[in-house]
Amino acid sequence: MAVVLDLLNKDNRPRHPEKAHRPDQPIQRKPDWIRVKAPGSPKWAETHRIVKENGLVTVCEEAGCPNIGECWEKKHATFMIMGDTCTRACAFCNVKTGMPQALDAAEPESVAVAVQKLGLEHVVITSVDRDDLADGGAGHFAQVIRAIRARSPKTTIEVLTPDFLRKEGALEIVVEARPDVFNHNLETVPSKYLKVRPGARYFHSIRLLQRVKELDATIFTKSGIMVGLGEERNEVLQLMDDLRSGDVDFLTIGQYLQPTKKHHPVIRFVPPDEFKAYETTAYAKGFHLVSATPLTRSSHHAGEDFARLKAARLAKAGA
Repeated sequence: MAVVLDLLNKDNRPRHPEKAHRPDQPIQRKPDWIRVKAPGSPKWAETHRIVKENGLVTVCEEAGCPNIGECWEKKHATFMIMGDTCTRACAFCNVKTGMPQALDAAEPESVAVAVQKLGLEHVVITSVDRDDLADGGAGHFAQVIRAIRARSPKTTIEVLTPDFLRKEGALEIVVEARPDVFNHNLETVPSKYLKVRPGARYFHSIRLLQRVKELDATIFTKSGIMVGLGEERNEVLQLMDDLRSGDVDFLTIGQYLQPTKKHHPVIRFVPPDEFKAYETTAYAKGFHLVSATPLTRSSHHAGEDFARLKAARLAKAGA
């Protein structure tokens, strides 16, 4: 059962005020191949307790991720820093939108403590978009990376960042902190940006990922998209080529699931065999690693995937 958050916040204010007056879009019944275990095991409860005790926000909860039961059972959580309110208003996303509060100076240490308590070998740090900040929150990302390194030096760190659009020098700040994996999701093909991701720019995101490798070639780069938003197959194949032109290592492809009636509708549920075909094609185009299934999400199996990424790089270097 997917975790779906209410359209209203706890204080009954609209969670997505920019969507409140949009016409309802019917939510289609999910096909048989999209079924997940409901959360609630003892290990899930322990992860939930540690997250809440440290006053942290997770994208697992805020975005209504369908894999939360499986991941929290394994004590895998993706921490969402810089608050729970995003300055963008993407049509697919269930994270709350509006004007965020000031940054919490104690958050980097709180995240580091939680990582240590959970005993994470690999951690994923993401954030809301913070267009209100001069550096888009890049400095805060760097502080979180350094705090985790201080408490858990053996933990590998993956960041899933905003695009830092019009934030000169922001990317360099994050790269200088040397995360092991730099992830930035394209989300969809360029023809869908105006409706799906209107605050972003496709080729800026491509260039962002390319620039990471120019600054530090040792950092793995990663990007992901959703399908089922009305894209054409040839557009997905072109997107793969665009990412490979930026030497991106890892591609994830998952099915878009509509959070509420006010969000972008699912145009189509893509069957598993088409995901397998995308995976085969992406490997042929040169990606080190590809995850393409209906329930694939950026942070799903991130620790295991990092080990596979390292092995793939070594194998190609040896070849």
